[in-house]
Amino acid sequence: MDDTRDDLDYPLRQPSVPRHVPHHGSAIVPRNPTSARALVAIVAIMTFLAALTGGAVMLVRAAAGEWEADVAREVTIQIRPAEGRDLDAAAVKAAAIARAAPGVASVRPLTRDESAQLLEPWLGSGLSLDDLPVPRMVVVKLAAEPAPDLVALRKALTEQVAGASLDDHRGWIERMRTMAATAIFAGGVILALVLAATILSVVFATRGVMAANQPVIEVLHFIGARDRYIAAHFQRHFLALGLQGGLIGGGAALLLFLVAGLINRWFSGSVSGEQMSALFGTFSIGIFGYIAVASQIVLVAAVTALTSRQTVKRTLEAID
Repeated sequence: MDDTRDDLDYPLRQPSVPRHVPHHGSAIVPRNPTSARALVAIVAIMTFLAALTGGAVMLVRAAAGEWEADVAREVTIQIRPAEGRDLDAAAVKAAAIARAAPGVASVRPLTRDESAQLLEPWLGSGLSLDDLPVPRMVVVKLAAEPAPDLVALRKALTEQVAGASLDDHRGWIERMRTMAATAIFAGGVILALVLAATILSVVFATRGVMAANQPVIEVLHFIGARDRYIAAHFQRHFLALGLQGGLIGGGAALLLFLVAGLINRWFSGSVSGEQMSALFGTFSIGIFGYIAVASQIVLVAAVTALTSRQTVKRTLEAID
């Protein structure tokens, strides 16, 4: 009797399938892993810092533009004190010369009390100018049209009023421009660093998720799934995480600017409120600020998705 048995008499042995293979319809990338929540928090923080930096740069730029415009529309005549010189008469004469010059909108000589008030922040109140060589000041407001001829005005003052000089604040304006340009450059550098940190965070988070799902990725890769199919799942997953974190961070930044603007308007009548308004304006970033924050949210989400896709592709290429 032949003990040989036909293999067909036995049921076919099913190939072993890794336990980590997802069932039909389940996602390749887990929906709510711990790493995903951490990445949302990181993206939210990075977007908040980016929006806050961009808004601060816009506020500084707008404030610097207002300062420069105000200063450029105003020049100052200074009359230095000297032995036997009548400063009051000299100030009246200098004001008359300035009024006759073309391109001058208004002229106002400062009184002794007003000059003392200008020195109060540095020398304190109750200041007596009798014992100090404080020059008399004449404030000249310039008109937009016709253009003022400051060279001719300076020459007339020098020739007709002893001890008079014209200050057009050119040096201060140049320093203000340098400060504004430096602030804008620093803001751009910070934005670049935030973007680089976001990219690195996405790279490490993607690798962490792939390490946790490596058996699934390897099975899909070896059974013939295209790399773009696997990468697309990660891209969609991280795009959703990037949008979620970007909306949280960008929304928090916009809320902060809104609260700062409300506080500034609340204290608008006080001395501190006026000083803050003079330095930073109304804390309103305007329509362009909202567009910039929305662009940053989209940019961070796009960087998150594209970075994860490239990381997946490189990892899959290393498997081959």
